[in-house]
Amino acid sequence: MSTFFADGMTIARRNLIKIKRVPDLLIFATLQPIMFVLLFGFVFGSLAGDGDAAGYREFMMAGIFAQTIIFGATITGAGMAEDMQKGVIDRFRTLPMHPGAVLFGRTLADVANNLLVLVVMSLTGLAVGWRLRDGAVNALIAYGLMLLFAYAFSWVMAFIGLKVRAPEIVNNAAFMVIFPATFIADTFVPGRSLPGVLKTISGWNPVSSITLVAREHFGNLFALQPPGTSRGQLEAATKYTWALQHAELYTLIWIVVMLAVFVPLSIRAYSRAVGK
Repeated sequence: MSTFFADGMTIARRNLIKIKRVPDLLIFATLQPIMFVLLFGFVFGSLAGDGDAAGYREFMMAGIFAQTIIFGATITGAGMAEDMQKGVIDRFRTLPMHPGAVLFGRTLADVANNLLVLVVMSLTGLAVGWRLRDGAVNALIAYGLMLLFAYAFSWVMAFIGLKVRAPEIVNNAAFMVIFPATFIADTFVPGRSLPGVLKTISGWNPVSSITLVAREHFGNLFALQPPGTSRGQLEAATKYTWALQHAELYTLIWIVVMLAVFVPLSIRAYSRAVGK
């Protein structure tokens, strides 16, 4: 077990050093979330929220966090596919290391990348008027749950990366699935305002639950409160499914399920790929 963690930390350092040597990766990883915050905050904010642009900026920050960390997890899949394509995995095969150490190190490095992105986005959000209204401890809980969710999702993407032939396939496939999943959710518009089937999908979408958890812990749940609506009425309308009524539990269930299913699947796929 100690070898597993030691080897995993070595692989994590290798991936972090790669970012240092290719600064373009870091630059675009940080510029994209800044662009999202400014675009959604000022362009969409002027059209949404009953004219309450400042309220909308507070409302949408949790949604942008959720979308960004989920898209950030695709780096794991693309990285694994690239290593497979370039023969890096073949080099690892000659080393006496645990099969899961490569995957553990890869996913761990991407947690560090997501942490940096969250810091940059938070600073940008604070600059445009977003505020943490429920204390530092609750904010740290929100950040921790988002990083844990992103880490679990990284294992899903690692499995996909080991099954495809090129990094471009990972990006294209991820975009087709993740993009609608992050928009048919309580991210950029209130899920309660969606029509029919879309509202039901949003209510059970884990992206909605992690967004709601973050929004509650940031103290932004009532940032976009329609005129004439009490806080009790708004909370009841927002939590219209069991998943949203128990958002933290539902999110943790998804995290456990993703790890329980895709950690062994990914390790098995890696072992087959390297012939171990």
